[in-house]
Amino acid sequence: MYLKFNNLEQEKRERIINAAIKEFARIGYDRASTNEIIKEANIAKGSLFNYFSSKKELYLFLLDYVVEVIDQIYDEVDLNERDFFERIRQFGSVKFKIYKKFPQAFDFLKAVASEDADEVKSEINKTRKHLIGSGLDRGYQNIDWTKFREDIDREKMINIINWTLLSFAEQQRNQVNSIEDAGLEVLDEWEGYFDIMKRCFYKKEEQ
Repeated sequence: MYLKFNNLEQEKRERIINAAIKEFARIGYDRASTNEIIKEANIAKGSLFNYFSSKKELYLFLLDYVVEVIDQIYDEVDLNERDFFERIRQFGSVKFKIYKKFPQAFDFLKAVASEDADEVKSEINKTRKHLIGSGLDRGYQNIDWTKFREDIDREKMINIINWTLLSFAEQQRNQVNSIEDAGLEVLDEWEGYFDIMKRCFYKKEEQ
């Protein structure tokens, strides 16, 4: 679908991606200017539409790009680790490292979370559902459920853990302008929540 764009040299592709993400993250979809993207990417006027037929197609490409970045997180997590909270620790650590490597992806995701433009809203919702569903499925693969307490409904227990993790991630995302502003103290705070949930939901001998 993006054959012409993908055939560009890497440096030029990255300039266009970074310029587009910067513009969309800065002022949102509706107000974003393709002229500003062209100027920031330092490419010939009008050339952007040799690669993307419209601003919407460019935006959807960026959504796909961010999904690929997130997929790298799953590829680096050891799915042979059967302890639930150790698995989640890995996700947090790898996600932090990859977002540091691709800070523009974090900035774009932060903007996407509050984007309400009608032209792209349905695609955003589909992407969000896919990311959450895929992440939870892979996060729970091969988990040792015997460590969890048997006197608490598992579905409700997992919902509480998911809501806590998703709310924590959203809170941290809203507290910084860019992932480059975040430090390792974020991971330390994760640990505190893990310890509390472990004491609540694991059998005593497993804590």
